Amino acid sequence: MSHSADPRPMTARRTGPLTGEALVPGDKSISHRALILGALAVGETRITGLLEGQDVLDTARAMQAFGAQVVQHGPGDWSVHGVGVGGFSSPEGVIDCGNSGTGVRLIMGAMATTPVTATFTGDASLSRRPMARVTDPLAQFGARITAREGGRLPITVQGATNPVPVTYHTPVASAQIKSAILLAGLNVPGDTVVIEPEPTRDHSERMLAGFGAQIRTETVPEGHKVTLTGRPELRPQPVAVPRDPSSAAFPVAAALIVPGSEIRVPGVSRNPTRDGLYVTLREMGADITYENPRDEGGEPVADLLVRHGPLMGVTVPAARAASMIDEFPILSVIAAFAKGPTVMNGVAELRVKESDRIDAMAVGLRANGVRVEDTPDSMTVHGLAHVPGGGHAVTHLDHRIAMSFLILGLATESPVGIDDAGPITTSFPDFVPLMTRLGADLS
Repeated sequence: MSHSADPRPMTARRTGPLTGEALVPGDKSISHRALILGALAVGETRITGLLEGQDVLDTARAMQAFGAQVVQHGPGDWSVHGVGVGGFSSPEGVIDCGNSGTGVRLIMGAMATTPVTATFTGDASLSRRPMARVTDPLAQFGARITAREGGRLPITVQGATNPVPVTYHTPVASAQIKSAILLAGLNVPGDTVVIEPEPTRDHSERMLAGFGAQIRTETVPEGHKVTLTGRPELRPQPVAVPRDPSSAAFPVAAALIVPGSEIRVPGVSRNPTRDGLYVTLREMGADITYENPRDEGGEPVADLLVRHGPLMGVTVPAARAASMIDEFPILSVIAAFAKGPTVMNGVAELRVKESDRIDAMAVGLRANGVRVEDTPDSMTVHGLAHVPGGGHAVTHLDHRIAMSFLILGLATESPVGIDDAGPITTSFPDFVPLMTRLGADLS
């Protein structure tokens, strides 16, 4: 379901110390994949901790449309009765993926090598995003793709009747591209190979292995190579979804920049392909302690204890970008309060997310008194002892832009407003009440 046309303006005001426990939602990336692989397994997959944001709910409805039985038993507690690899049926209606680039790209991959036909659409933001980066390799399997001008939604995919294995070199480091190709490879005889210039988040590889697929990874001269052997019988698995490190980044950032704050964020994924922001924050001098490290559902997790303290600007290497691509907007907010410049390299992928996130953050930060320089592939934020605030940010239907500027306003001299808080529900439906319980002034 796409977002309402009625915007929900919101304002954040300077607040006192933030304290308490932040129970952030389940990981969005893992939630999407658990639903899709559950639908491709034979039998019942039970999922706990599923993120119930709009993006994931759209994926759940899509799996039902393709023939799987998806049932909610309680908050975060779901089951999927799958139809097996190659068992999808053609949906009766259009598949609306709302705002979710992950959802639409992974679902297209999952059905592209099964002889069914589906049409995909999304909201205004998703309909502007490039899809050829996924549909081009899917066509190599034998799928037929019909898209709007520029390779954009709405898109109709006719799955391949006799799919052939593919070896694909991804032009950019993108977990969405890699995952779509691997999901397509499930219903293909032989090996499907993805070679990416550098490793991206590996939730698909971990979960595919857990469901019984034969998958292996290796380092080769061209980069990171993933090989999947097709036509497995996927076994249903219990999936415990860890808490999302990308969502955790927002209360963590607030605690780091609001004087006197101390919060605890339990059960956060510490997957090394998702840990780039936290590595960077500790380089900046952030007071973050990891407690009770453990493994849940094949993913490393830990409890985060976060305290306010002085921060220093750093240079983020381009090689780290893939492990923190969703966190650059909130990092740019934290950087506004650090001493000296923070230089973020390798961020060109941000220009084709839910919005042009580099431009959106640069414009919004400048409106709040922060000096920002940007290039096609970098952004530099010059930190201030006291950030003036008082500006208004346009969110461009982007949940991470909306949350980032609301966090900014909790520590600026004057309030910060955003044009629309509605998109936040796509990934973090409890954001406002959670932050309010910690002490944030949002209205």
